[in-house]
Amino acid sequence: MKHLRPLFLALIVAVITATSTPAFADGKEELHRESSVALAKLIEANPAAAEISKKAKAALIFPNIVKAGLVFGGAYGEGVLQKGSMIDGYYNSITASFGWQAGAQSYGYVVFLMNDEAIKYLKDTKGWEFGVGPTVAIIDEGAAKNLSTTSLQDDAYAFIFDQQGLMASLSIEGTKITEIKQP
Repeated sequence: MKHLRPLFLALIVAVITATSTPAFADGKEELHRESSVALAKLIEANPAAAEISKKAKAALIFPNIVKAGLVFGGAYGEGVLQKGSMIDGYYNSITASFGWQAGAQSYGYVVFLMNDEAIKYLKDTKGWEFGVGPTVAIIDEGAAKNLSTTSLQDDAYAFIFDQQGLMASLSIEGTKITEIKQP
């Protein structure tokens, strides 16, 4: 099995590269448009996201993440940091995983940053790994039903949406978000 690891890793990188659309190759305007559409759809479909968006200081919006895996897995996508209606930076989201997994999937996610400390952490650390730094609550449909604006205690809230494809599990744990330096 050890001799197959490089082959699996190469396959995953090839699938992710072939199916992802880099922000700067297609243009920043396309990424802006996709991010705006994704955020609007999330807010329209999810009342908890709509309420949280009103209180958030900023939002990291990743409209399209592509995930593939066969024992080794990976996911990649590009997005924007939006403060109000202004874009305040471009970011990529990279995940690597190992374990019992097989398949491919695409999805989007939005991370609402609730305070200035979370935004500062994102900017100062030159890369944010979920599970390290500010607390991130991943909101699924069950948790969203019990969430109110008076119970908001975490630094950030993540919503996963538009899941397509077949994959045994979906998680953004182990994900690293890094700012894309503009040319």
